[in-house]
Amino acid sequence: MILGTRVDAVQIPYIIQYMEDCIAKNIHHNYIIVANVDTIMQSKHNPKIQEAVNASSLSIPDGFPLLIMQRLHGNPLKKRAYGPDLMNGFLKITGEKKYSHFFYGATEDTLDNLTKKLKVLFPGIRIAGAYSPPFRPLTLDEDAKIVEMINKAAPSVLWVGIGCPKQELWMYEHREQLSVPVMLGVGAAFDFLAGVKPQAPRWIRDNGFEWFFRLITEPKRLWRRYLMNYPLFVYHVLVELVSKPIKSLLNK
Repeated sequence: MILGTRVDAVQIPYIIQYMEDCIAKNIHHNYIIVANVDTIMQSKHNPKIQEAVNASSLSIPDGFPLLIMQRLHGNPLKKRAYGPDLMNGFLKITGEKKYSHFFYGATEDTLDNLTKKLKVLFPGIRIAGAYSPPFRPLTLDEDAKIVEMINKAAPSVLWVGIGCPKQELWMYEHREQLSVPVMLGVGAAFDFLAGVKPQAPRWIRDNGFEWFFRLITEPKRLWRRYLMNYPLFVYHVLVELVSKPIKSLLNK
């Protein structure tokens, strides 16, 4: 647990194997959270979001600070489970197995670019469907039609890219309605893999400075996340680290 929110000590090879097991068993209602600092802070201030994350099949450490926290907790993880790398890795490793994929989120142009690029990168990829939902709350009728559309497409994997915390809540609320072996909320992975947003160079991503790159490229959208949530995260972690030994001494 990190500030009351579950984050599993797992790496991408394990996650890919877990996804394949879900598909092989064809057991529905599985969903995977790609967690970062924003996920933890959103969960801390909203019990419903925390419930959605903690009820997930897996909550994986996408953010570099969460990787550091796992190491401090005695889990020697080598790398973070970065959403775009997970998505790209799964498609590459399982390409010959003919799993089908549905992409839910982003804009129509982004989805068009994404599916075109994936067909070039992974010849033979089976795309069951793609849908860009409106950027507003769905009506009950719209929601029912989307569920019906996805179930009719019957994908092996449902990739969800509608942003945090919306995608976490959406997967949690729809897990019983969707007949899909596994869902993943992958945030900005659609935009990065489609080439519509710049992605930080590998050396920046691997050394914990992707937040700075993204802040520079999208300051209006992300300033609150990085300039407010990150300092608050550090503060709450320090308070927790200090308070645990004190509580332990008082309980003796």
